Amino acid sequence: MSAAGEKGFGQGSEELARWTERVFQPEDEVLREIRERTVAAGLRPIQVGPFDGLHLELLTRAAGARRAVEIGTLGGYSGVCLLRGMGASGFLHTFEREPAAAAVAAETFRRTGFASRVRIHVGDAREALAQVEPEGPFDLVFLDADKTGYPDYLAWAEEHLRVGGVLLADNAFGWGGVARERYQGRHSAEGVEALKRFNARLAGGGRFRATMLPTEEGLAFGVKVR
Repeated sequence: MSAAGEKGFGQGSEELARWTERVFQPEDEVLREIRERTVAAGLRPIQVGPFDGLHLELLTRAAGARRAVEIGTLGGYSGVCLLRGMGASGFLHTFEREPAAAAVAAETFRRTGFASRVRIHVGDAREALAQVEPEGPFDLVFLDADKTGYPDYLAWAEEHLRVGGVLLADNAFGWGGVARERYQGRHSAEGVEALKRFNARLAGGGRFRATMLPTEEGLAFGVKVR
């Protein structure tokens, strides 16, 4: 676990984890305020961790992304990280199923000055994604929503990312469940099975060249090749 005690970097050495946090300082005061306000609003504390957020920003910068889709907004923490990496001309479409979370995220984007560069779509992403398809192809898609939907979201990204575009997906380790024949734990077994299918298709489906960034919860990373 990280020094903050939540969603760590995945480094097995506590000493190295603390050193990495101290040197790279992944979470500034703006992001910390978003995290704290999200929890204070009664939302579950399931936003990406500090280093996950830093990874999102830097991978977005490296990809040169200007048009991005996020599935799973929550309080806007990860959206801010993506927008920081997209430059002044970037635009983010983010999808959130819960109106209460969307309201917190709207305040986040207002406070951080990104309100004009993001659109929050409220509802089931599997139905609402069609609304943004005319604006594609997109440069980047980030998944951090219901795990049972990951295979469907991947199929959508296969068709609506540009060649060379990036797919990122949090929780891809399925809380350790993807490595087990049968998952038994506090998370959804159905979700873990969906993550197994998602990972298999991302890695072996032929549309992406993919890897896994071994954060504590697994950040799947694919580049569309055809």
